[in-house]
Amino acid sequence: MARYDCLKENELFALIRCGDEPAFAALYNRYFGLLYMHAFQRLKDKDEAKDLVQDLFLRLWDQRVSLPDDINITAYLYTAVKNRILNKLAHKCVENKFLFSLEKTTTTEAITDHLVREHQLATIIEKQIRQLPPKMRQVFELSRKSYLTYSEIAERLNLSEQSVRSHVKGALRLLRTKLGLWCCVGLLMITVWYLS
Repeated sequence: MARYDCLKENELFALIRCGDEPAFAALYNRYFGLLYMHAFQRLKDKDEAKDLVQDLFLRLWDQRVSLPDDINITAYLYTAVKNRILNKLAHKCVENKFLFSLEKTTTTEAITDHLVREHQLATIIEKQIRQLPPKMRQVFELSRKSYLTYSEIAERLNLSEQSVRSHVKGALRLLRTKLGLWCCVGLLMITVWYLS
């Protein structure tokens, strides 16, 4: 690994494009901490910041061949993190506006209708959660219903944190596919609001 530490970013990326995993690990080790701190300062959530940066590196590895040869990898990583942070914050803003608009509803009929729909959505979501593979379901429920951190889940189930992240991401991917975008937003809100 030491031989990679003195390589410039463009040299590392040339090796990465050829599938050199140690070169990728060197790039990851070189930038993960800086990118994580940048994401954490904006998101104020350790798990979200780690997930965001790890997803970025996974995407970089997956797309390594399709990226241009002369890419400035430093600029690419910082721009990608910035864009992901902005997307995440925009999504939170939309969620907050939606929740605020729900709070402003004052008529009994509107509240009753909302509660009925919320209950129906919660039932649909619960049904889909029960259909997840057993270990994935267990990890997902500990994360979203018991509010345990990834490290607490990993310790409780004797898994690695990466395995816990993979289970949660897999569950969200499956639920998103089955329920669609709006139900997925509902899942996040109802898991916190309705099932607590």
